[in-house]
Amino acid sequence: MEACCCNLEVDVNGEETFMVDKTVITQYSSKFAKLFGKSSGAAGKLKVIFHDFPGGAEGFELMLKFCYNNGTVDTSPSNLFLARCAAEYMEMKEPVADVSNLLEQTEKSLQEISYWTWSELLIALKQCQNLLVPDSSVMVERCLDTIVGRLVLASEASPCPSTSSTDSSWIRFSCDSKSTESIKTSFSRLTWWFEDLLFLSPLLAAMLVKSMLSRKMDHVVISRFLLCYQKAKFSAATTDEKSKIVEMVIDMHYNMDQSCVPCKTLFGILRVTLGLNISKCSRNKLETMIGSQLDQATLDNLLVPSPYGINYLYDVNLVLRFLKAFLRRGNGLVTPIRMRKVASLIDLYIAEIAPDPCLKTLKFLALATAIPDSARDSYDELYHAMDMYLEVHTQLSQEERLKICCGLNYEKLSPQACLHLSQNKKFPSKSAVQALISQKSKLKNLLHATPTTTSYNDSPCSSSGAAQKGKKDKTNEQVVLYAGDFDLSTDNEKLKAHLQGMQWRVMELEKFCRKMQIQMARITKSKASGHSYAKSLPKLCS
Repeated sequence: MEACCCNLEVDVNGEETFMVDKTVITQYSSKFAKLFGKSSGAAGKLKVIFHDFPGGAEGFELMLKFCYNNGTVDTSPSNLFLARCAAEYMEMKEPVADVSNLLEQTEKSLQEISYWTWSELLIALKQCQNLLVPDSSVMVERCLDTIVGRLVLASEASPCPSTSSTDSSWIRFSCDSKSTESIKTSFSRLTWWFEDLLFLSPLLAAMLVKSMLSRKMDHVVISRFLLCYQKAKFSAATTDEKSKIVEMVIDMHYNMDQSCVPCKTLFGILRVTLGLNISKCSRNKLETMIGSQLDQATLDNLLVPSPYGINYLYDVNLVLRFLKAFLRRGNGLVTPIRMRKVASLIDLYIAEIAPDPCLKTLKFLALATAIPDSARDSYDELYHAMDMYLEVHTQLSQEERLKICCGLNYEKLSPQACLHLSQNKKFPSKSAVQALISQKSKLKNLLHATPTTTSYNDSPCSSSGAAQKGKKDKTNEQVVLYAGDFDLSTDNEKLKAHLQGMQWRVMELEKFCRKMQIQMARITKSKASGHSYAKSLPKLCS
């Protein structure tokens, strides 16, 4: 090599200063050529200061080796991305003396990335992550895509980590013996790569997961990796770093098939976010995912402590948002069975929070009325929760108590609950009257629904049937007259007596219906015993 003079001083990111030959560097670097073209008349030594050279002093030194070695340098997965970033920064694109420049040479080397070993891919990815320059994004994507391609092939071929192992005989043996392994062991063979990729930053982890999703990798495995990543990163992360990690985990889960993400997993993530200040967008995504699976939640899942500054014992607003997300899915996705499950869960939740002395009436009522009426077969549980709430909140006015009772459907209260309500001094007297009216209405409907026009005169059982009919008519007459004499203008004590009388009549009517069923069974049995007898039976009995 010809003797050269060091007429250029280069300060690289404040890390190290290099004395170089301006002529040698300029013929390979268009960046320097443009820079020194403007100062061609300057005398003496020149100095250039870089503040953001990719890879720092190490990257600049690698570029210098290429320039001083007549356009050649040894590249490997351990320094390829470093050389490429330096080449892009120094604009080393044009060939020199028919020799391809550094950027073109690194591109050719990158084309062989599919032949790299698993460990070489990890080394290159770590280096790319450390560079943290915009120009490295394309290289990162190529490296991540190659890694994901290996994982896809491994999962399709077998649950064994075949791409990272060199002992092929061991692979064949372990795969052939898969039938004798437990499900847990088999699943662990799909997750062998988790620990290898825990070094990734949240940004690169998100890029990795997006690539996995685009390649149709198993969403259950991806979810497991994200949770493993979160747990591993949290051990040494600051509060702000934890927030970024959780936001990434939520955003990636939001892009998955929700049927592959258990409700338990989502509530686990929610618990982690309680002490963190994550973005509103990520929080909304998490609540939407939980809301869509609210029918799979348990009472313990919903008992989330209130945030700082809120007096409620539990976060009622959070549960209301879950409900809103669940109901927003529409009738097409929310089946009656799922709706009833959520209604039962919410009733349990309301009973749990009812004793909270700080719980406002409007919040309690919002929860009670959030579920559609059709979702509840019975309002008994809600009534007992209201009873507990009124017992704790003795300072409520009559108007507030009436508002609370607006959440009840008296038609769906059992007779026992109605009786209890009519004797419950914590409830307004108007509510007791409404309960009694609903019971009277149900009793009338029951009486009208019972068949009264059936004739047995043509059957062998006509005499006994007539007797039963007479008894039934008499009973009906008594009950109807009793109901007709019911006077709602009397005081509460009389109302209670009326309700008890009505209940007794209902019990008598039930006994009569059972007797009728027994009689019908006997007739049917007699029909089966003789052909001539069967011919004489009326249509109702046959």
